[in-house]
Amino acid sequence: MSNILKFKDPNFRLAVINVLMYEKNIIKPAIDPFDFAENYSKRDIDIEEEGYEIIPEIMEYFNELEILESQVKDIEEVHQDGGDDIYMTICPFWSGEDDIFNICSAEDSLLLPKLKKITLFGPDDNNKLLLDAFEEKGISADWL
Repeated sequence: MSNILKFKDPNFRLAVINVLMYEKNIIKPAIDPFDFAENYSKRDIDIEEEGYEIIPEIMEYFNELEILESQVKDIEEVHQDGGDDIYMTICPFWSGEDDIFNICSAEDSLLLPKLKKITLFGPDDNNKLLLDAFEEKGISADWL
């Protein structure tokens, strides 16, 4: 049985889920915000009204989603992009002009044994340090 991974950086975790769910179709089904809202029974979620902010129930879904060691074993590249499906699911009308989804640590890269390249949102104030942290782990890192 494969181990459930524990991520420390929630935004690194989201970037990995994007790869697994929306790029490689390893985690199914791919979540669509409108379908999620339509099928959510605890309250009415109005995507048109709420979609400019993180929709808490969708974020909770991704936070509780189990990611297995066996699912990430072949990931060689993570590329963050403002149009990635995961961000458009969590916050459908996100402008991409803030840092809410910025990865802040290279530590979780150790969970992806074949990771060779990462493209990150940014840069932010500690930009050189973050790129250096990935490079020290043998991962080519650059800003979007």
